[in-house]
Amino acid sequence: MNNNDIIRRLRYTFDFNDDKMIQLFALADQQVTRAEISNWMKKDDDPDFKELYDKELAVFLNGFIIDKRGKKDGQTPVAEKSLNNNIIFRKLKIALNLQDDDILDILELADMRFGKHELSALFRNPDQSQFRPCKDQVLRNFIHGLQLKYRKE
Repeated sequence: MNNNDIIRRLRYTFDFNDDKMIQLFALADQQVTRAEISNWMKKDDDPDFKELYDKELAVFLNGFIIDKRGKKDGQTPVAEKSLNNNIIFRKLKIALNLQDDDILDILELADMRFGKHELSALFRNPDQSQFRPCKDQVLRNFIHGLQLKYRKE
């Protein structure tokens, strides 16, 4: 999944308007314009489409965490310069305050069977032998499950 797909799906799932998107970035100490957000939301073949870089998605996810969980004392978390699916998955887990059983239920909503041990391997330190990289299919199904759970129809 590319970063633009992820932010588009999260925006749709939680029904964020442009003002809310700007606010989420601001919570993580980055100012963005309505035009930037509009260009990130455009389809890939649109001439005004702009790629959302890892650092920008990390800032958005940090703002999402602060919005959902509240700001911690001290400095605002520094956005990672490089993201992978495991980091994105972890940030969503933190923002929504999800436990392993919650995540498994969400994956089940998207018709994906996943074991607790498989799930814990995704959240381990990359240096550990049991660590497993999160594949696009898992992240895509998780975000789809979030949509099924949180999207108000």
